Amino acid sequence: MIVSEIVDMNLPGEGVFHNCAIVSINKTYPMQAQKVMHALWGMGQMMNTKIIIIMDGDVDVHDIKTVTWKTLSNVDPRRDLVITSGPLDALDHSSPYPLHGSKLGVDATRKIQGETDRPWPDEITMSKEIIDLVNAKWKDYGIT
Repeated sequence: MIVSEIVDMNLPGEGVFHNCAIVSINKTYPMQAQKVMHALWGMGQMMNTKIIIIMDGDVDVHDIKTVTWKTLSNVDPRRDLVITSGPLDALDHSSPYPLHGSKLGVDATRKIQGETDRPWPDEITMSKEIIDLVNAKWKDYGIT
């Protein structure tokens, strides 16, 4: 309720649950992803989250392949990475000091007016029929 634009959240086991949060939001205004990052870092145990990745609301944050694809497609490092400092978990051995260190926020959302001067491309989608046709032919091509 406090960060009402959040659609879903994944704390993947690969991030030991507290070192990484992948969050999808319903984005309606410029820089909203950064607002969400900072809001989460200000909430209870989320203060210990080392990396927060913000995705668009239509991205399944539990599908790591899609998260990776969207992140690599949508992120310009200068514009979309936020590096800040704050509390970290006592078990985090990577920071130079116990209990605090740097954090990374990644805005992997599609960009809207006010975040870029370039037009952002529409999402490309395939019909279920085309997806099924392509998947059926992989074996014919020797790709499984």
